[in-house]
Amino acid sequence: MNEYPEHGRPWHPPDGPTPGWDLPPEQHPGGYPDPYGASTGGYMPADAGVPAAPNEPTLVTIGDIAVTRTSVITPAGRFPVKGSVWTVSDMSRTDQSTPAWAIIAAILTFWWTCLLGLLILLVKESRTTGHVQITVQSEGRYHATHLPVSNPLFVHEIHRQVNYVRSLAA
Repeated sequence: MNEYPEHGRPWHPPDGPTPGWDLPPEQHPGGYPDPYGASTGGYMPADAGVPAAPNEPTLVTIGDIAVTRTSVITPAGRFPVKGSVWTVSDMSRTDQSTPAWAIIAAILTFWWTCLLGLLILLVKESRTTGHVQITVQSEGRYHATHLPVSNPLFVHEIHRQVNYVRSLAA
C-alpha cells in the first residue's frame, strides 16, 4: 500500500487503519444520562454536602452565592458556613474626566467673559467600571463569582456583606 490516496478513497497512513469508517468508540444506549456521575467531572448536586435545615431563611445573597445560618449554597454545591474562607478582590477603577457639555460651554462662554468661561473646565465627572470577584472555599470546594460595579458605594456594600458572612464563618 502506498501513502497516496487512490481514486474515491480517503488518505490514510500506510500501516494504520482507515480512519472514519468505523462507528464511534462509545455509543449512548439511550435514555437520560446520569448528571452526577464521574463522567461529568465530579459535579455534585446542591444538597450533597450538608442537609438543609427546614425553612432556613437566606441571610445574604452575593451574586450566585446564597448564605443561610448554617450553610453556603453555590452552583458548585452546598457546604457549611463554619470554616469557610472568603476573599474579595476589587477589580474596579474610577476615572475622572471633563464632560463634553463642559467643554462646549467653556468654548461658547469664552468669547463673552474671556477667561471666566474657562472655570467651567474645572467640572469633573467620575465613572466607575470593572467588577468585584468574591471567592469561597470550604471542604475542598471552591466557587468564584464576579459582580459588575458602576458605583464605589456598591463596592463598599459587597465588602460589608462579605465581612458579615466572615463573622458567621468564625
